[in-house]
Amino acid sequence: MTTFKAIVIDKTDAGQSVRLTDFDEKDLMDGEVTVRVEWSTVNYKDGLAVTGKAPVVRRFPMIAGVDFAGTVESSTHPSWKAGDQVILNGWGLGETHLGAYAEKARVKGDWLVRRPARISAREAMAIGTAGYTAMLAVMALERAGIDPSRGPVIVTGAAGGVGSVAVALLAKLGYAVAASTGRPEESAYLKELGASEVVNRSELTGPVRPLGKERWAAGIDVVGSTALANVLSMTRYGGAVAACGLAGGMDLPSSVAPFILRGVSLLGIDSVMCPLPLRQEAWRRLETDLDRAKIAAMANEIGLDEVIAAGRRIVEGKVRGRIVVKIG
Repeated sequence: MTTFKAIVIDKTDAGQSVRLTDFDEKDLMDGEVTVRVEWSTVNYKDGLAVTGKAPVVRRFPMIAGVDFAGTVESSTHPSWKAGDQVILNGWGLGETHLGAYAEKARVKGDWLVRRPARISAREAMAIGTAGYTAMLAVMALERAGIDPSRGPVIVTGAAGGVGSVAVALLAKLGYAVAASTGRPEESAYLKELGASEVVNRSELTGPVRPLGKERWAAGIDVVGSTALANVLSMTRYGGAVAACGLAGGMDLPSSVAPFILRGVSLLGIDSVMCPLPLRQEAWRRLETDLDRAKIAAMANEIGLDEVIAAGRRIVEGKVRGRIVVKIG
């Protein structure tokens, strides 16, 4: 095919536009590997990109979409050959490099991870960047010495993509999970994923004290801002919080008190430029440590023509769990 369907974001003096259109293969960017894209997903960052709510996209025109699962069509990279099943998360896809919401992608071979044999392409995108980020956060807590015997772990934004997978992962690994959400109607869903307690978001949005009552051994935070500051102030002595999102804002109205009086660690999680060995380990762990039935329960499927509307919904906080996008 010389042209294929793609969601293209453009920008003029009149502002940003986004549409499903035909894209010419000759306009793909340089890369050693051409992939037939089969599945993608809608992450919060994708929502920001298609709505223009934040300056995610750095070049125009841009094919949106930050991750995909697909089959190698052709390759000049020594690690890949036609027919290989691959996953790509991050590396500027959909931001600086033409992205995943298209029937075809051309990328650098060093950006790809081999899809684990026991994870289908659809499941890989039900996990997606959100789930892969959640796994990186769990691994960071483990490296910080946080095991189930230390006590409960709070997950903020728990009904969203990263939060849902984090709850399921932690529960499968034996942790007691406190799931924080601003949508109390999702309590049953969170309990099904393995949460032992549901915490109303309002408990984390009030004024931040330097130190609050010690409640959790650790946390995974996707919200940032006041929520993260409150989680830090309520983390037990020697605990750790993995921060991987900014749904509530980029600021951090905290103090040094949790760090110097309770020895709390703040662990930064970056999924975009994460080194390949850590990516590969995260996907190996996802193959063994994630309950596939829970992934199926949290994933809703849409087509490429529904992505723009889904992007608006996810930014408005109206999406539960994960959205998979059938592309090829």
